[in-house]
Amino acid sequence: MPTLQRITPFLWFDDQAEAAAAFYVGIFPHARIVSVSRYGEAGQEVHGRPAGSVMVVSFELDGQRFDALNGGPVFRFNEAVSFQIHCATQAEVDHYWDALAAGGDERAQQCGWLKDRYGVSWQVVPDGLAELLADPDSARAGRTMAAMLQMKKLDIAALRRAHAG
Repeated sequence: MPTLQRITPFLWFDDQAEAAAAFYVGIFPHARIVSVSRYGEAGQEVHGRPAGSVMVVSFELDGQRFDALNGGPVFRFNEAVSFQIHCATQAEVDHYWDALAAGGDERAQQCGWLKDRYGVSWQVVPDGLAELLADPDSARAGRTMAAMLQMKKLDIAALRRAHAG
């Protein structure tokens, strides 16, 4: 029997929940739209959405469940919350960075962070970066940090070269 995911990120969009879910599902492996629920007549005086329009899209990205709500322009995403993607290779870093950054805010790209076309923030991080930055040799860790601060998309080979000195 599959276990239920205890915590599910719930994303509030103006009216792009379905498009955003389809965009993300097209980027990640083992991804799918799980369900789409629609607004009805009930509560229309509160939600103000046309009956039959998309309310919540449930989707999975690489086994992680997400829900996306079309809730109107009340709330906006910001960098206080982001989704971190751990990547084993530079090819994975390149894939996720290029796909998620397409159409996003280029001014919000720094140190492996990006904001996608829907305003959602992501961190595309190579495996092992935390260990390089936490090296007890402060000179090695400092060189890694200095190199990372110069990057938008992270370059694993350049980070390792900086760490090695």
